[in-house]
Amino acid sequence: MIEFEQTFRNFLLRHQEKYNRTYHFLILMDAIITAAQRIELYYRTGALQENLGVAGSINVQGEEVMKMDEIAHKIVIHYLQSTERVIQAVSEEVDGILDLNKEGGRYFIYFDPLDGSSNVAHGLPVGFMFGIAKRQLDPNLQGPEDFHLRAGIEYIAAGMFVIPTGMFTLALRDAGCWRFHADETNTYVKPVRMKLPENSKSWELAFNAANTYTFKDSVQKWIAENEKKFTFRYLGALAGDFHRLLSNGGMFMYPAIVNHPDPKKNRPQGKLRLMYEANVAAFMCKEAGGDAVDETGSPLLEIKPEKHHQRTALYVGSKPLIDEISKVLKG
Repeated sequence: MIEFEQTFRNFLLRHQEKYNRTYHFLILMDAIITAAQRIELYYRTGALQENLGVAGSINVQGEEVMKMDEIAHKIVIHYLQSTERVIQAVSEEVDGILDLNKEGGRYFIYFDPLDGSSNVAHGLPVGFMFGIAKRQLDPNLQGPEDFHLRAGIEYIAAGMFVIPTGMFTLALRDAGCWRFHADETNTYVKPVRMKLPENSKSWELAFNAANTYTFKDSVQKWIAENEKKFTFRYLGALAGDFHRLLSNGGMFMYPAIVNHPDPKKNRPQGKLRLMYEANVAAFMCKEAGGDAVDETGSPLLEIKPEKHHQRTALYVGSKPLIDEISKVLKG
């Protein structure tokens, strides 16, 4: 018997209808979906088109740029601009804030077009991660739009595509975290609500074990005392590792580096970018029943960004584990 799965677009139409919301978000998400499909196409044909190598430049993060980084960024910006609904965008690949439609737009977008791009040359999964915040639309109630950088708690949605696996996860504020699968026509279908499992038997621990000696002493001690309780998994791309975590539970952590033998390599503020990596994972995790904190053990989503490429440490996952590591971080 033929089974017909609900498509993402139908799911979103019904969501907007249920909450009496406008069509503007539909247009925005249609552009994001199309951008992700184009990125996946370029990734799948990258070797044939010689797009998997190094571009020969360094980005604003001080990292070597891959050709696919540049391609993915241009694709996303093109489709965001075509919506005429994005006020400003922040991309990992560009130093400044990008003004797209400052007068008539409704949304702010923070995105990493190709998370884990060091995996590209090896054909391993990468991610396209994004967070969405809304313009101040009621000046009489809360004041005029001031174009400030939004804290994660102000996002209305956040999501990620794991490329080229055909998996797309989207969290909608106060409406849950949902995963969709690409079918044979590359249409995203079959919404499944993600809830972090309460049974700790499936929980996994994900972190860069090679950096353990660089973490602060209390974190090293916690790892030594607890790591044998969990299955260890680490892919080296936040989107891929977090994709597993949403299914199996546990904790992904990227602690601050404070004990490196070479002081120049210490990152006391953390390495991950707050607005388009850490906040995206934290927002999705919150909607799936989990939580996230920074290096001080404070709620990550409440951090008010001071810079659009601000960095942070990240501890995200099942709430009991996050509560436990938060106590450790607070000392």
